[in-house]
Amino acid sequence: MQYKRLGDSDLVVSEICLGTMTYGQQNTLEQAEAQLNYAVSQGINFIDTAEMYPAPVCAETQGKTEEYIGFWLRKQPRDKLVIATKVSGPSIGRILPLTWIREGKNRIDQKNIQEAVDGSLRRLQTDYIDLYQIHWPDRYVPLFGSPDYDPCHERETVPILEQLEAMRGLVQAGKIRYLGVSNETPWGVGEFCHLAQQFGLPKIVSIQNAFNLTNRVFQIHLAEACGFNKVGLMAYSTLAFGHLSGKYIAQTPTGSRVDLFPSFDQRYRKPNFQEAVQAYVELAHQNGLTPVQMALGFVRSRWFVTSTIVGASTIEQLKENLICVDIELSQEILAAIDQIHARYPNPTP
Repeated sequence: MQYKRLGDSDLVVSEICLGTMTYGQQNTLEQAEAQLNYAVSQGINFIDTAEMYPAPVCAETQGKTEEYIGFWLRKQPRDKLVIATKVSGPSIGRILPLTWIREGKNRIDQKNIQEAVDGSLRRLQTDYIDLYQIHWPDRYVPLFGSPDYDPCHERETVPILEQLEAMRGLVQAGKIRYLGVSNETPWGVGEFCHLAQQFGLPKIVSIQNAFNLTNRVFQIHLAEACGFNKVGLMAYSTLAFGHLSGKYIAQTPTGSRVDLFPSFDQRYRKPNFQEAVQAYVELAHQNGLTPVQMALGFVRSRWFVTSTIVGASTIEQLKENLICVDIELSQEILAAIDQIHARYPNPTP
């Protein structure tokens, strides 16, 4: 396992980050603890969660993921781990109603941030959060597979300066160490960084956005914005909801996430996606790799990726995911990947 500094923070994190959004939905407490123990035994020190998890979201299970991690975390050497969690943004219609979190009034303002942090600290059974992330912007931006910006959807928003000022108090209180964003845009990254510098406020050190073989949008503009501002990418959806493993090509396995939660798969029901997946799977097999090894190896190979988030519902899946740390893709394979990308550019942005 290799370790990298996250942005310009003092956090040194494993190149693989354990995603946990299945805990409390697909995984029991015992299964979650087994995954966490195995991940740490393999050198992972970076664990990501969110107040709204598990996903898909619902009122009955909200917060269970942090609770499961908290039961495990209280038995661990806290200073050896980097725990990241997220505050939920405003409710978004049928996609993310979240009416059960603070009555759906999830603005990124001082009151909500304070309540969210205190709730996460209680569930995680810890005194501080290493990386506190804004799960999605308070303002309108296209999210979760909606690629086109439409100013007709703009809404009233908490100014970014006000968000940063609220975070400053939590940093000063020792409740959070560093700040990150998620599902952000180049404009948003620039605003957060420039306002922090101008007013002496906490600077974002990370961004958590989707990035995989079928969604390389990040490298078009966000890579530049993050590079110049020293913001590290925590890449999520690195296997495109499991599709890049190839397991859904022939049929949908019983008990898989797509089988259990078909409405959660909308981002990956777009033209050219299945054709792209088929091409990537065939390329992996031609080169003696599993599709998972090649897909995760590609993400790890990008200069702007600090940590690759992997999630699993079984220990077997987690073990397969972690094999990628031993895979360095050749220039020939990377060139072949680029050829497929030229044929099927970003079918699932």
